[in-house]
Amino acid sequence: MKTLAELAQIREQMKSKMAVRDSEGSMRVVVGMATCGIAAGARPVLNAFVEEVNKENLEERVSVSQTGCIGICQFEPVAEVFEGDTKTTYVKLTADKAKRIVAEHLKNGRVVEEYTIGAFQK
Repeated sequence: MKTLAELAQIREQMKSKMAVRDSEGSMRVVVGMATCGIAAGARPVLNAFVEEVNKENLEERVSVSQTGCIGICQFEPVAEVFEGDTKTTYVKLTADKAKRIVAEHLKNGRVVEEYTIGAFQK
C-alpha cells in the first residue's frame, strides 16, 4: 500500500465484512478469540461465520463478533449463539461446522445438536 487511494480501496472491500460483525441483529454469534481459541483454529471459524452470514444475506438479523476467553479451553474453538434469553454453545468447531451452523441454526432455526457442548459432555 503506497497511496491514500489504495487504502480507500481496501476500506471499501472490507466494509461488507465489518458490517456483518457490527450489525444489530436478533441473533448474535460470538467466537472465542483468546490465545487458546486462536491456537485451536478459531480464526477460520470466525471468518467462515462472517462470510456465510454475508453470503446468505443474514446481516440484518445476525451479528458476528469476537470475544476473549469464554472459559472452556478444552473445547476450543468455541462459538456462542445468543437469541434473546437463549444461548447455544458450539464447541470443537471448524470452518465447515460453522457453515453448517449458519445454514441450519442461523438461517432455519434448527440447533445443530451434535456440535453443542451438551453433546460432548455425555
